[in-house]
Amino acid sequence: MNQKYAALVTGANRGIGHSIAKYLIAAGIDVIGTYHTNAAEAQAAQTELSTDSARLRMLQLNIADHTTFAAFTAQVRKLLDGEFAGSALKYIVQNAGNIIHTRFDAATPEQLDNQYNIHFKGPYLLTVALLPLIHDGGRILNITSAATRFYLPDHGPYSAMKGATEVISLYMAKELGARRITVNAVAPGAIASDFGGGLVRDNAGVNASLAEITPLGRVGQPDDIGAAVASLLSDSMHWVNGQRIEVTGGQSL
Repeated sequence: MNQKYAALVTGANRGIGHSIAKYLIAAGIDVIGTYHTNAAEAQAAQTELSTDSARLRMLQLNIADHTTFAAFTAQVRKLLDGEFAGSALKYIVQNAGNIIHTRFDAATPEQLDNQYNIHFKGPYLLTVALLPLIHDGGRILNITSAATRFYLPDHGPYSAMKGATEVISLYMAKELGARRITVNAVAPGAIASDFGGGLVRDNAGVNASLAEITPLGRVGQPDDIGAAVASLLSDSMHWVNGQRIEVTGGQSL
C-alpha cells in the first residue's frame, strides 16, 4: 500500500489558505487546517472540501500566541494517530496572516509587535514545534509577499516581517537538508480576497490600478496561488529548495 500523507495549512478557512487546502485535497492529501476565531466558517470549509479520498479537519489556533503551540502540536499528533491514522505529516504551509496598513514612521510598538508575532515569530516557532512530527523528505512552504521586492504604500511593517521570513527560509532549507526536508517561500502579488479588509477584491479603483501594472492584465485570485502551491509541493518539484518564488502574474516588473 502506498504511504498516504497529510498537510498542515494555517489559515485554511478562507482566501489563499482555503484554496491551498482545496488543491491538496484534490491531490489525495489529508489536510489539517487552522482558523483563528470564526468556528462557523471553519466548519463550513471542512464540510465543503472533504471528500471520500481526503479530508479537511480544522483546529483553532492563534498564530500570535506561541504559548499554545505545545498543546496545538499534541492536537495534530492526536489527529495523525487517530482519524488520520496511516497519514504521515509531510507538508507544512505557513499561510495565516493579517496586515496593518501604516507608514513606517506612524507604526505603534503594538502594531509592530502584532506584525512580528503573526508573520515571523509565530510561524517560526510553530514550525519548530511541529518538526518532530514532519516526515523526513517533507516540504515546508512559507507564504510571504511580493511586496518584499517593490514598494507599496503603507506596507512597510508587514513587508519587513515577510522579508524576515524569506531570510529564515534559507536557513531552514540549509539546516533541515540532512532530513531531506525542502523549504521554500512563495510570494503572492495582489489577490482578490478578503485579506486586508477585501481592499483588492472590493475596491474597483485599487483593483484596476493593480491590474494595470500586471502584464497579464488582472489581479490574482486565491486559486492562482492554491494551484501553484500544490504544484510546488508535488514530488516532481522535490529539487526546488531554498527559493523565493513569486506568483504574481508579473506584477510590477
